[in-house]
Amino acid sequence: MSDAKPILLWLRRDLRLADHPMLTAAETSGRPVIAVFLCDDLVASYGAAPRWRLGAALADFLPRLEALGCPVVIRRGPALQTLRDLVAEAGAGAVWWSRDLDPAAVARDTEIKSALKAAGIEARSFAGQVMFPPWEVQTGQGGPYRVYTPFWKAVRGLPVAPPLAAIKALRPGPALRGDPLDALGLGRDMRRGAAVVAKHARVGEAAAQARLAQFLDGPIAEYKARRDFMAEAATSELSENLAWGEISPGQIWHAGQRALAEGAAGAEHFLKELVWREFAWHLMFHFPDLPHKNWRAEWDAFPWRGDNDDAERWRRGMTGEPVVDAAMRELYVTGRMHNRARMIAASYLTKHLMTDWRVGLKWFEDCLIDHDPAANAMGWQWVAGCGPDAAPYFRVFNPATQATKFDPEGAYRRRWLAEGNRHAPETARDFFAAVPKSWGLVAGARLPDPVVDLAEGRARALAAYADRDKSAS
Repeated sequence: MSDAKPILLWLRRDLRLADHPMLTAAETSGRPVIAVFLCDDLVASYGAAPRWRLGAALADFLPRLEALGCPVVIRRGPALQTLRDLVAEAGAGAVWWSRDLDPAAVARDTEIKSALKAAGIEARSFAGQVMFPPWEVQTGQGGPYRVYTPFWKAVRGLPVAPPLAAIKALRPGPALRGDPLDALGLGRDMRRGAAVVAKHARVGEAAAQARLAQFLDGPIAEYKARRDFMAEAATSELSENLAWGEISPGQIWHAGQRALAEGAAGAEHFLKELVWREFAWHLMFHFPDLPHKNWRAEWDAFPWRGDNDDAERWRRGMTGEPVVDAAMRELYVTGRMHNRARMIAASYLTKHLMTDWRVGLKWFEDCLIDHDPAANAMGWQWVAGCGPDAAPYFRVFNPATQATKFDPEGAYRRRWLAEGNRHAPETARDFFAAVPKSWGLVAGARLPDPVVDLAEGRARALAAYADRDKSAS
């Protein structure tokens, strides 16, 4: 194969210029390159908010890549056939991409790599989504880890390569015909919500670096102590940017290690949370059914309800339980949700409302601009009690006591609930502006009556757990 043949650089969840192994290798090679974005079946399967956020990320990143000399082509269609067409049109000798560990992506990429190599085309994948590739981290017995703490102990001392510098220039390959980004309609399903969510998104590599710097400049010191207080700006909020590769986990890791060396009290816990994300991808790689099946088979007969009217009230932030409704409205207005609020809302759905965790997972999948398939699946199973490394399954969060503990002044609830609040902030009013008109929701004088009495809901869940235990014994 001649080194003069162009390389197709297939872009996915890796939309940054710095610490990007594929782009660095392309720059070093000196070969002509063409960046490719494909709207294939996997992209089309993303939820409404993730697809909108991906479109925003591409709108920020692609012009920056073009400014460095790299032509960009956007196509719609099946990935393998579309890549074959582009290889033929460009006279390309190689297709490169950054690995995506989503099970559907792994299956797709395995097929593509085999087909391209069989046709004499170089097919090369690069690291970047995680710091610790799942196949490289094993227990002493040679299998995957199933519990977080041993995983943390295994990886915390492993070397993580220093972040690569941002690329400076690429050698342009031939310009190819493509579709304009707008023609893909990635944000089409957001409808009324797009303009509302856009006010809260911080898109692109520069925004990600600014977020990291802001966090390191202050909040990291109190991260362990304050991260659960829902009204406070005590977290990094980098999950949005990590989800689309606008910042790499390695960049965050090294920044956190510097903060740890400088004595920041919350730095180690922050690093542990970053590794929690790695653990999620480790599990999903080795157990690809994590988003679909109970991790613990003994839960398969548990009498969770399927989708139901109570779950619909949960989705609409109209359960009558203030902190749960505030959490669900934060999700709809911003495309994100505070982590403590996620646990409270998920516990309420799966335990007080006895609804299958997969119902909640699908709603988050549709609404989160920081949607991470592995973290979403592991988080829902963890809260429901059927998942890996789960808290005691019989633990039932009490939303009222959680609110008292982690929103003691009620600031989080006031931020997101317009009912009963004459001077409701824009954030609370925006919920009613963003929701579909078909929901028929308008800002009212008070919240609806609670779907379930908290004590009764807890008792019902505990009784079901007791029956499960009897059946399993």
